[in-house]
Amino acid sequence: MTQKLRWGILSTARINRALIGPLHSSPRSELVAVASRDAGKARAYADEHNIPKAYGSYEDLLADPDIDAIYNPLPNTLHREWTVKAAQTGKHVLCEKPIVTTLADLDEVEAAAQANKVVIFEAFMYLHHPQTLRVKEMIQSGRLGDLQLIVSWFSYYLPAEHTHNIRLHPELAGGCLWDVGVYPNSLAIVMAQAGPPVEVWASQIKGETGVDVSMVGQLKFSNGVTAQISSGFRSPFRQGAHIIGEKGIVQIYEPWKPNADGRDCKIDIFTGGDDPSDTIVFKAEGNNPYLHEVKAMEACVLDGAEPVVPLSLSRDFLRSVLALYESAETGQVVRLS
Repeated sequence: MTQKLRWGILSTARINRALIGPLHSSPRSELVAVASRDAGKARAYADEHNIPKAYGSYEDLLADPDIDAIYNPLPNTLHREWTVKAAQTGKHVLCEKPIVTTLADLDEVEAAAQANKVVIFEAFMYLHHPQTLRVKEMIQSGRLGDLQLIVSWFSYYLPAEHTHNIRLHPELAGGCLWDVGVYPNSLAIVMAQAGPPVEVWASQIKGETGVDVSMVGQLKFSNGVTAQISSGFRSPFRQGAHIIGEKGIVQIYEPWKPNADGRDCKIDIFTGGDDPSDTIVFKAEGNNPYLHEVKAMEACVLDGAEPVVPLSLSRDFLRSVLALYESAETGQVVRLS
């Protein structure tokens, strides 16, 4: 292993743009290749983004011995296949969320990681950011007192006429919960610090193509914490989170992509009254959440660190999402064993 992690990207997906800058800027990473099913498209994309190598198939990129790690931003239903294939060629994988959509697929991914001794983790960039880590530390230290309630939300408007958008395709595991609802779901599990919920309830609105365009849910955890989450494609953009304890409340204004736009961000802590008793500002410089995610993979591969988002945590996330969908379909509370 070199002292730099050499990366390849599968596809020329729009979502790549968030990661390309951090891959170029991190001193211990090098973006060396991109692949598309169209060789000409791959070459044009590589030239545009200063990527040395371009491949006309995913298989050719995976066969390159000079690539150490893969970013997999493919549609949800292709995550398992190409993550496993990458692992089988000895590549570490940062896989876009949701890493898979079935427990059987997650079993395959875990088995591939173990058999090939590679690191695979799910791309929840905000979980690597100092803002998230600071709030988690507040809970652990008791600053908020006993945790009671977590409320979080993430929605944006996706017009129904955008039928080409894969997020509206049920056969590609579209839907607002898989797309953005996984963020509030994961935050609830990470902050509750009690494993997956023991009980969930959800209600959904389905759109013209049959996918969920609105989803609200409630999660109950074994330690008594409750979480209320929502996501959707049918409202103006909105995001946020409240972490509520007996002694204090944390208000997170930009929970999912803090500092990603190059601006400072902040959280407020309330211990009584209308005004915050404390405000913590996170400076934008050096704090891009995608850069922290890249550095986390570097630490795992080059330094032997443990993932911030291990596959065991992704299993907790997935079990919760599947239970939310089951509850939304049946109208019943779902209890997780």
